[in-house]
Amino acid sequence: MGHLDHTVALVTGASRGAGRGIATELGTAGATVYVTGRSVSGEQPTDGVPGVSQPEVKPGETFTYDFVLRDAGLFWYHPHVMSAAQVGFGLYGALLVEDPQEAASGLEEVVMVLSDIEINEHGVLEDPESGGSTGMAFGREGNHVLVNGRERPTLATGTGVPQRWRIVNAAKSRYFEIDPGGGIRFRTVGGDGGLQEAPVDSETIVIAPGERIDTIVTPRAAKGNELVVDYRLFNRGYGSVEARVPIEPLFAIAFDDEATPAGAAASVPDLRRPIAALSTAGAKDVRVELTIAQRENGTFEYGINGVPFQKDHAFTAQPGETQIWTLVNSTAWSHPFHIHGFFFQVLDDQGQPVRPLAWKDTVNVPFKSTVRIVVRFDEGRPGAWMFHCHVLDHADGGLMGIVQVGPPAEGASTPATHTH
Repeated sequence: MGHLDHTVALVTGASRGAGRGIATELGTAGATVYVTGRSVSGEQPTDGVPGVSQPEVKPGETFTYDFVLRDAGLFWYHPHVMSAAQVGFGLYGALLVEDPQEAASGLEEVVMVLSDIEINEHGVLEDPESGGSTGMAFGREGNHVLVNGRERPTLATGTGVPQRWRIVNAAKSRYFEIDPGGGIRFRTVGGDGGLQEAPVDSETIVIAPGERIDTIVTPRAAKGNELVVDYRLFNRGYGSVEARVPIEPLFAIAFDDEATPAGAAASVPDLRRPIAALSTAGAKDVRVELTIAQRENGTFEYGINGVPFQKDHAFTAQPGETQIWTLVNSTAWSHPFHIHGFFFQVLDDQGQPVRPLAWKDTVNVPFKSTVRIVVRFDEGRPGAWMFHCHVLDHADGGLMGIVQVGPPAEGASTPATHTH
């Protein structure tokens, strides 16, 4: 893998234990660990949602997460206690799960964790509540953009050597539109749930908070030169692009003879996998409106169908049931919609699956627009599963909910006490 990497790499079918002592260095704050994808099993305490699937791990306590890695792909983990604050302060990481049955691509691989962080004029972390409820409504972005925890790092490689970039957007609010320039193109072969049905070529890629992209790039420049990979401002809604620098450098690629692998081939492998479209016949229709309201005191709150997050207003599904969720965004800001524990497929305006078929757990719902998804709530995975906007300030502001798959566990309570 490329030298930018700082991730955990495992293989499918492996059992992974993690989370020992996760709260011991967090002062007075508790924590949990949530891992994206379907790694968690029916034994739902590994889902990491306090008050829903497990208790909050208090400072000085230990909690061990044991789970089976079901799917290959790039996933990531982060806390579900004060998520916007803790993720904004840098508490997250990548988990690369490799499929031993997948033919070796022969590509140089680089894992990139994109994020940002806010440092104030005194050189300390900015108050995560800055701007009050207005800052929450917009979604706070940091003033330092990071790739694997560093500003504008440099990746060394050989010119014309294809690379496989595995990218996760771990920023709490910022979208990234990545532009390598120079006629270089992306060949995207996968995303949230691993390889997709067929590759897609493009000059730029957009990745919303929480999303992952698996893409092949062949950087080219004269040896000894550098290629600067930029990111562009992405219009995610009111106030997100006005009076701001439209394009800035993200990282650099340095081309060096010594970094060119002997006999490196310029050919790009055809990475894909067959995916069956989920049947929508007999699927239950569910309307999920993403809303915002202003209280009498002038502060804002988000909600699902007009109701801020409350666990006693859960959506319901039966194990094995297929549902079509119509995600209606009536707000002035875009929302990357994320479901815990299950993958889904995106539908087009005619109700047909978007091609190429891909498994997703996060989909961008642009402001003032509607997106439809189809999800099958697999048997053997009962419990209360969270869904929320992955602009974590929006989730903190009420834009999250619960889908109860099967009957609630005996003795389960549903007080609205979860602190996202």
